[in-house]
Formats: sequence, C-alpha cells, structure tokens
Amino acid sequence: MTGPIVAVIGIGRMGSAMAERLTDQGVTVVVYNRTPERAATLAARIGASVAATPAEAASMADIVISMVADDAAVRELYEGPFGVAAGLRPGSVAVDMSTVLPATIRSVAPAVRARAAGILDAPVSGSVSSTLSGELAIMVGGDAADLERARPVLDCLAKRVFHLGRLGTGAAMKLAVNTVVFGLNEAVAEALVLAEANGIDRTLAYDVLAASAVGAPFVAYKRAAFLEPDATPVAFALELAAKDLGLIANLAEASGSAMPQAAINLATIQAAEQSVGEHADFSMVASHLRQEGRR
Repeated sequence: MTGPIVAVIGIGRMGSAMAERLTDQGVTVVVYNRTPERAATLAARIGASVAATPAEAASMADIVISMVADDAAVRELYEGPFGVAAGLRPGSVAVDMSTVLPATIRSVAPAVRARAAGILDAPVSGSVSSTLSGELAIMVGGDAADLERARPVLDCLAKRVFHLGRLGTGAAMKLAVNTVVFGLNEAVAEALVLAEANGIDRTLAYDVLAASAVGAPFVAYKRAAFLEPDATPVAFALELAAKDLGLIANLAEASGSAMPQAAINLATIQAAEQSVGEHADFSMVASHLRQEGRR
C-alpha cells in the first residue's frame, strides 16, 4: 500500500503489533518510544524509521497513532515543546488508541486543533494476534472528516471501524466493552474453579464452556491463559485491568450509571494483584480464587 506516512508512538505489545501490521501492508512507518532501545529494535526488525521525540515523529507523519498506558501518559505525550501537538502538520490527524477517560482526549484536542490538525479517539478491541491479522474492532470518536482522512490506515488494522459520535465517545465505548470483558474474565475463572472443585478436569470443563452458550470469542482466545497459566505469556496484566476498572468506576460516577458488577470485579482484581502479583495476566484471577478456596 502507498499512501499516508504513519507515526506509531508507544511501542508496547499493541503498539508494536500495529507498527508491524502496517509495515506488512506496505505503509511507511515512523516509531517513537520513551525507551529508545525498544523503538530501535522494532524499527530494525520491521524496516521503520525512529524518531527522537513525539514532536519529531508527528512532524514526519500524516497520521499519528498513539498507544500509551494511561491518562497521565496521554497528556504528557501531547503537551510541551517536544510533544505530539507541537510537531503536527496542518491536515494531519492524531489518533489516540489508548484506553483513557473521554475527558482526557478532549483535554488535548485544543492544542492539536491549534495546529490545523485533526484528532480522533480510537481505542480498540482485540489482541496482539488480531492486530497482526487486521481484525481489530476500532471505536472512533471525533469529526467524520478526520476519520475519513485516517480511514485508510485504520482499515489496515481493523475488521470493522465504528464511528460513534463526537470526540470522547470512542473512549467511553471502549470502557463499556471492557466492562463486559472483565465480567467474562471473572465468570470464566469462577466457573472453572467450581468445576474443578467438583472433580471435573480443567481442560474438559473449558471445552464445555467454549461449546456452550457462553462460548464468546473471549473464551476462545483466553483458552491457553486459563488452562496453562504458568506457561502462557502475559497478554493483559492485572495492574492494567485494575487501571481500566478504575476508569470505568470514574466514568460511571460522572454519568450517574449504577455498575455493581464492575465494582465487584475491581475488588477481585485488586485482591488478585496482592496474591499473584500485579504483573500477572488478568486470567490469573482463577489462580487467586483457587488459593482463596483452600483457606
């Protein structure tokens, strides 16, 4: 593919996979990461360029994708003389794919628009594998004209792109989706622990769950994590799950939404952090529940 030059800022699991997918599709990619060595290693592997600052990355690109850990990181990334906003070209589009509050993306919008650039919040649903295969669901908030400029790039990453409304609605929808994800994670963990406690083989129990009415895509792609928790790489750490559930609670309070299950899920995730460690995959809630049941 020829077309826009894309900067990918934030080279974690998902950011790296996005950069790799885009280069595989023939897109010219520039990468930046706060840890330069990580960006350099990825760039050498996929044939991308490396920028020294977020502003430099933005100045080299037509579409700027950012994927960072939390709200503070987004604000820091966009602000200041070396931030994304300072480097944006007129007519370019900043696309933040981080999981943050709607208010956070709205707070950085004025600096972006002052550069005659567009801005979208476009968080995703999916895993590293679905990123690499271009099968993400992308939830977009922002102006339709900005989305159309960014769409050729988003279409490389997504099975479907949803335009939800004004800036911030993508962020809100991502938190709504994650509310279901965390509920499923808790439910699968509890179901497995209950089945095992009653003499049913863990793998067989999981086969039944996957074949039953509850066999959502989440159940399929988290199979290895639940069945072989000590041998499966971390895909989504407990500390990030706790962060997201905190955002869900914040947004629920601000919008007057009652969410009792999300509150229970947050308490369980926090307890699991204490028992199995905050860097463990959030499927390790099942291991935490096994420990609790033995007490």
